[in-house]
Amino acid sequence: MGTLLKTTHIPVLSREVIETLGVLPGGRYIDCTLGSGGHSQAILEHSYPGGQLLGIDADPDAVQRSEERLKPFEKSVLLVNDNFNNLRDICIKLDFFPVHGILFDLGMASPQLDRDSRGFSFRYDAPLDMRFDPSQRTTAADIINNYSETELARIFKTYGEEIHSRQIAKVIVQQRPIHTTKQLADNIVKTFGGRQGKIHPATRVFQALRIVVNHELENLESSLNQALSLLGFGGKIVVISYHSLEDRIVKQFFQRESKNCICPPEAITCICGHKANLRIITRHIITPSFSETEMNPRSRSAKLRGAERIITPTQQYEKAVEQINCSVGFISGSFRRPGLIEKLRKTFLSLQKNKSRGH
Repeated sequence: MGTLLKTTHIPVLSREVIETLGVLPGGRYIDCTLGSGGHSQAILEHSYPGGQLLGIDADPDAVQRSEERLKPFEKSVLLVNDNFNNLRDICIKLDFFPVHGILFDLGMASPQLDRDSRGFSFRYDAPLDMRFDPSQRTTAADIINNYSETELARIFKTYGEEIHSRQIAKVIVQQRPIHTTKQLADNIVKTFGGRQGKIHPATRVFQALRIVVNHELENLESSLNQALSLLGFGGKIVVISYHSLEDRIVKQFFQRESKNCICPPEAITCICGHKANLRIITRHIITPSFSETEMNPRSRSAKLRGAERIITPTQQYEKAVEQINCSVGFISGSFRRPGLIEKLRKTFLSLQKNKSRGH
């Protein structure tokens, strides 16, 4: 497969990702957050021979880095520069479904944090940008300099869980315009009289701005639902989150989709008609070991959750037919492929028989 390029990027919880996804030779997988390609590389190595991977990232630099790193697997890889909020459309366009596993690693890639031109970190003096996708219009500077004091305080409290949100927002408005990371971080430090605790006073504000600029929480909720529709029978979905807001969304999504009824507690009888689509396979949150956090301090806040698709083959067949018709319509003017649909039906029925024998 050739020699892989050396890289300083260390994928978080790599072994745990492979185990929870249940990566097997010949499987089809999606890495919704390529970063520097570390997890994608591990998935391809464990799915060899015959494995396929679709990698997605909104950051064009991340796609370029991953392309170099994954060059030894180039015949087995599709890389797409897009937001994972468009996951279903991407997969339908490329006919990449159903799949055996989908991964979301919601953390920042080290090169993004270490680069001094994108404004993700206050370690470097850089323009207040924070966009994953450079073609996107709104930057962190736009928010800092144009939003009201009340709106800034709400953002810092809601998305950064910053308890001093009002004081920080007041200082920022008084000191505007602010155009660089150093200016912003220095003004936040002034709010605290120069005092610093275990984390830098600007950490939560920078987190909040990045989340809002890139619509991270909204995109995550939408993408989890899309991922569910793309998983094959027994397929796995794994999510690594790094702060409580992300983890709460993932936890609630898994809990909701693992229940047969999601009616409110006061409902006397079920009226929602909801059926369980997932089985949670991580009974407890998986976190990095002490040795991993020592080697990679940025992994210390990572939390991994996983779930398995429990859709029946019949339901899978119906959804696959619907998606294939959409795909064919997109590509060839609604021309149906009955031969391929029949092949899918036989495949899913075969999977059902094999699974019942296994039990």
